[in-house]
Amino acid sequence: MLTSTDFSGLINDRFVQNFLPIPATNTLSQGMLTPNFELLDVTHNQTVKLADYRGEVPIILAFTRIFTEKQYCPFCYPHIKELNDRYDEFRDRDVELWMITSTDERQSKTVVQDLGLKMPLLIDPSCRAFRLYQTGQALGAPLPAQFVLDDRGRLQYKHLFSFLDHNASVDRLLEVVDQL
Repeated sequence: MLTSTDFSGLINDRFVQNFLPIPATNTLSQGMLTPNFELLDVTHNQTVKLADYRGEVPIILAFTRIFTEKQYCPFCYPHIKELNDRYDEFRDRDVELWMITSTDERQSKTVVQDLGLKMPLLIDPSCRAFRLYQTGQALGAPLPAQFVLDDRGRLQYKHLFSFLDHNASVDRLLEVVDQL
């Protein structure tokens, strides 16, 4: 895990907007059509729109918590690494796996390079998608959450952050995908 003490870039508009705690009280229910969004995929340098994938393939939205390109959430860093290491298991099942972060483009490009990300890293510095999916926030960044959408864009599974269960395990996400 990165252990740098470089906090440059930490205090910014996103930090201020996400400082006060808001619990993850997501009201999206199983089977409902999930909110659309359009974000930049910095891994592949292209814009992706969720609605364009409806009717095509299942998608996993893995909202993650990265403070800066040098400061990762201690709960999210191992999850990011495992998702990336096992990315081919999702692709072999014809599932899109999108990691979504609130870091800016420059910071996110550094993350892609430093971690050797294969999976798409979508950036949401305004935190609009995080708010659409009601992931919650605390101490300067939105909270992590994972959502599995079927090929029609309907919610089939959600996992919201808690201190007892930070992120859905990769095995659990694969299990849900296998049940689609």
